[in-house]
Amino acid sequence: QVQLGESGGGLVQAGGSRRLACAAAGRTCSNYAMAWFRQAPGKERDFVSAITWSGGSTLYADSVKGRFTIPRDNAKNTVYLQMNYLKPEDTAVYYCAADRLIRRTPQYAYWGQGTQVTVSS
Repeated sequence: QVQLGESGGGLVQAGGSRRLACAAAGRTCSNYAMAWFRQAPGKERDFVSAITWSGGSTLYADSVKGRFTIPRDNAKNTVYLQMNYLKPEDTAVYYCAADRLIRRTPQYAYWGQGTQVTVSS
């Protein structure tokens, strides 16, 4: 069992930056791919980014490519989402997820509770 906890959400102005963190507890997450999804009100949960356990492979949604990065620190069992040049359409609840396989679809075994990011125009 893996427990995930997100932090770092809040209010930020358009054009600004924010870094989210997802800390894993329980079984070591060093063998797990980690991902970020987001869900805006009234919309489906969308893929944002993912990274393999080694960090050797990353995936990004087209909407965030070039603006977001997903570094991870396996020694700290933590994955980050560095968000730059934020736009109002990035406003959503951001969820961290973990699974053995990296994928763009939400079939991840473990999920965090989410953290709200609001980007003001």
